[in-house]
Amino acid sequence: MLYCVCLGHGVILLLFLFSLAVSVYVEAYDNLLSGPVAQYTALSQKIGGDVQKHAELMKQAFSCQRQFLVTASNSQKPSDSVLTSLLAPVSKVIQEVQAFREKNRSSPLFNHLSAVSESVPALGWVAMAPKPGPFVKEMQDAATFYTNRVLKDYKEKDKMHVEWVHAYVSIWTELQAYIKQHHTTGLSWSKTGPVASASGGAPSGGAPAPPPPGPPPPPMDLGKSSGGDSGATNRNALFASLNKGADITKGLKHVSDDQKTHKNPGLKAQGGPLPSGPKPFAARPTAAASPARTLPPVLELDGKKWKVENHEGAQNLVISDTELKQVVYAFKCNNSTLQVKGKINSITLDNCKKLGLVFDDVVGIVEVINCKDVKVQVMGKIPTISINKTDGCHVYLSKDSLSCEIISAKSSEMNVLVPNKDGEYTEIPVPEQFKTVWDGNKLVTTATEICPT
Repeated sequence: MLYCVCLGHGVILLLFLFSLAVSVYVEAYDNLLSGPVAQYTALSQKIGGDVQKHAELMKQAFSCQRQFLVTASNSQKPSDSVLTSLLAPVSKVIQEVQAFREKNRSSPLFNHLSAVSESVPALGWVAMAPKPGPFVKEMQDAATFYTNRVLKDYKEKDKMHVEWVHAYVSIWTELQAYIKQHHTTGLSWSKTGPVASASGGAPSGGAPAPPPPGPPPPPMDLGKSSGGDSGATNRNALFASLNKGADITKGLKHVSDDQKTHKNPGLKAQGGPLPSGPKPFAARPTAAASPARTLPPVLELDGKKWKVENHEGAQNLVISDTELKQVVYAFKCNNSTLQVKGKINSITLDNCKKLGLVFDDVVGIVEVINCKDVKVQVMGKIPTISINKTDGCHVYLSKDSLSCEIISAKSSEMNVLVPNKDGEYTEIPVPEQFKTVWDGNKLVTTATEICPT
């Protein structure tokens, strides 16, 4: 009967067919795309450069997710092996977004890129159950450190960057509201449609979702699941692990020598196959694994930034010809020492391990991010030291820097060493555990660790 509608009512026919093809929650997702996502994309285009390129990847990620939602709205939930194939395009773009940030660490808009890179795993909510909303909130909070830095840098210089932050943050805020309304305990699949296929297309009879820009990325072999709860757990772990970085190896189990075939010939003679764990994920089945690259060490002045990168076991790194307007950025320097002479604007240690930093005077801030077992010694004055996502940090203060503010977040094993009259240091741990209570008017937070007096 639909085909008998006269041409004059063509618009009505199209609207009716569209309402059959697109579910309510896909329409609600379209409102998210046309609202904060579109505003974020438009502002990124105005800012240009790396921010614009990053936004194009994000636009592709949201487009891939919309296509997945259309499939889910018209299909019944498939087996876990098929589901991982359907999730592969979104997962692929998430990795591309994060890789873009890593390739552009010298970008003047690095804080913008970091805010997006830290929070983009939130798009993995479609595989999270039973609490996809809180998962998005957790990923949004991971970007707060960098969005605050953008606000601090541009609130007095360029309001467009401030608007960019507000637009980007509102994406995740509105996504949480969307999930709460339509997918409270997990993605809602159709109850009546055909079972979704591995191709990810919509079932016959419905209009397919618009494809993402460019050719679709190759599917990833995310491993096979036996189904049931274990499959759901694997999918949750997939997206959660995207934000772990190097910490992903912490959960690996140690194998003793008597369990290793090459050190225990008796195992070879048992006649049966050795027990094996689950097969690792393969990022691209068609691509050969590339050997790890060792990047060349860098110590150079690039404009106003001293770049100190990729040093291993370098004990005599010195920056002496400094000016007040210059900054120092040390990245992936391990088992090394760095001395900065003179008065400088700021110093940042990023992804460094067992690095010793000694400096004279800093008028701005010293930031320690994603580091492990680092030591920072102040010879002159410093107003603020920030420690974020770091395990193991010793800060040696001078007599002139005792009024320094030390701000820490998501870090552990932090100690501040204060000089005594005899020249020795008193070591004081920074509290890592806190107690919060409601006093009737406000929340009151106090440290629960006992520090030496």
